[in-house]
Amino acid sequence: MNDHRKQMIAPVGITVLFLAYLVVYGMLLFFADVWHPVLLVLLIPLAALGAGMVYVLITRIREIRRGEEDDLGNY
Repeated sequence: MNDHRKQMIAPVGITVLFLAYLVVYGMLLFFADVWHPVLLVLLIPLAALGAGMVYVLITRIREIRRGEEDDLGNY
């Protein structure tokens, strides 16, 4: 396994765990006795968090492929 793949394990793992948590939380909300428009108001922020996490993962993978050791080099 090359060095770039080793560096991608943690960001991908954390993203998968976070998205799994959001899916489980969303399913718990879906099966609760909640009026449906209220359910949508509660699920939209969860979807936004998931999309943001995927965006951050894609950005981090691009940084790793460019050879940046850590993402603090931008600051």
